Amino acid sequence: MEFFRKVPKIPFMAQRRIWYTVSSVMILASLGAIAFKGLNYGIDFTGGIVVEAAFPGVANLQKTRDALAAAGYGTAQVQNFGTSRDILVRLPPTERSANEITERIATVLRTVDSGVQIRRTEAVGAQVGKELFSKGMTAMVMTLLLILGYIALFFRWKFGIGAILATMHDPIVAIGFFAVTGLTFDLTVLAAVLALIGYSINDTVVVFDRVRERFLSMRKAKPAEVFDSAINETLSRTIITHGATTLVVVCLYLFGGESLTGFALALIVGIVVGTYSSIYIASGVALDLGVSHRDLLASERRAPVDDLP
Repeated sequence: MEFFRKVPKIPFMAQRRIWYTVSSVMILASLGAIAFKGLNYGIDFTGGIVVEAAFPGVANLQKTRDALAAAGYGTAQVQNFGTSRDILVRLPPTERSANEITERIATVLRTVDSGVQIRRTEAVGAQVGKELFSKGMTAMVMTLLLILGYIALFFRWKFGIGAILATMHDPIVAIGFFAVTGLTFDLTVLAAVLALIGYSINDTVVVFDRVRERFLSMRKAKPAEVFDSAINETLSRTIITHGATTLVVVCLYLFGGESLTGFALALIVGIVVGTYSSIYIASGVALDLGVSHRDLLASERRAPVDDLP
């Protein structure tokens, strides 16, 4: 299946420095927002109390949020859990006991519907939240290191540098988006960032694999021409794959409920940014590092020379 009738001839590599500038601005803005503004961590990372409740009918989430805000719990997160009748109320850490908080939440929920039932209360300690965040960041760093090793082993180190920069580029921008907007950064968002890393490197590997093929078949062409040819040949696949994935993620954002909003937003931002990073960042950096035909050609074996004339 092809998006274009004919393979386009877009000079991608001639435009790479423009996109270097765009990426540099986004990276600096993201790092600045993370450093000075910080992330709005969810209860998964900060600790807090989770209350599960069941309504006799369909739960009115907005009315529940309004009732909690009027009672002084404006920071509470309310979302469906399982069915449309079950909800989760997430509260930030407080000095009051979990039992006291549960009683207060139950009183507020009964103003929304007198038949509501509290099913369970779970307290998440701040130390547990810190451990979850630390382990999540460790998982992300290890993923990046293993990806660098994979690319360097199966391609060449110059490709590995380009791939790792592009792979780091996408999650930094996605995390920076949450820092700038102040949206909640929780475990679901971190899961989306980890998924984004795998998605980004898959697209980069597809492009690099075609670049390797074209280097072997276009030995007289300049490296920039080889990269342009490979990227144009994979462009249909890129548009179709990213378009279909974006459509699914947008549906998750629109219809998946509050629990999937952060997850879907992180993937949407990552897919949009990753679409060009695998082209301009990964390939552009590899080209600027001086990738040539010799980097991909196996060393020639010399035949034994007969001493006899």
